[in-house]
Amino acid sequence: MRGPKPPSVGLSPEHRAELEAFVRRHGAPQQRAMRGRAILPAGDGSNNSEIARLLGVGVDTVRAWRTRWLEYAGVSLEDLGVKERPADAPRPGAPARIGPEQVCAVLELACEAAEKSNRPISRWTGREIADEVVARGIVDRISPRHAARLLKRGV
Repeated sequence: MRGPKPPSVGLSPEHRAELEAFVRRHGAPQQRAMRGRAILPAGDGSNNSEIARLLGVGVDTVRAWRTRWLEYAGVSLEDLGVKERPADAPRPGAPARIGPEQVCAVLELACEAAEKSNRPISRWTGREIADEVVARGIVDRISPRHAARLLKRGV
């Protein structure tokens, strides 16, 4: 069954050359390289299902990256390079409440002996570290689980 023809991706020779070089580069992040591999055949006129079969990905994935590339059509290469175009969009959600300095302070606290904080424990637990972090004013609030995650990630 034939569907609507996808919008054409006009790749200029400089876009194509830079994109091909990026896709072939060994140090290229593989997600971005795959997205670049989806754009190259789209520039040759291939439709989304052909590209999806060629790359072994879903048609929706190819459609999404074709659309994203077309959104950048009016942006010059100097403003947004070919390497940055297939990057992930910023994720939605609230900004982080605990900054890097506060994470360092939590890790520093965890390295101290618990007796120094007048706590009757031999080892820090998630609950104890969360209570102490709030008591010292490092953060306004933190759950014991998140405090434990910070410690686990910091080790």
